[in-house]
Amino acid sequence: MKKIIIDALTGEETLVDLTAEEISENETNAQQRAEEVEAKRVADENHANLKASAKAKLIAGEPLTEEEAETIVL
Repeated sequence: MKKIIIDALTGEETLVDLTAEEISENETNAQQRAEEVEAKRVADENHANLKASAKAKLIAGEPLTEEEAETIVL
């Protein structure tokens, strides 16, 4: 892997290889980000399931329309 170093004063661009430490850090960061994205996806899915369950329970317990239940369940 390579990285670009740009000298802000001259605008000169230099392409250099990443060090083993930088590669390891990038891989760790990518793994952490993937875990965060998956955790967010699971949390969103759980929230949607909980919302649907609450709506069904409201509809079953009271004679509410779906639109009424949607206004109560946020």
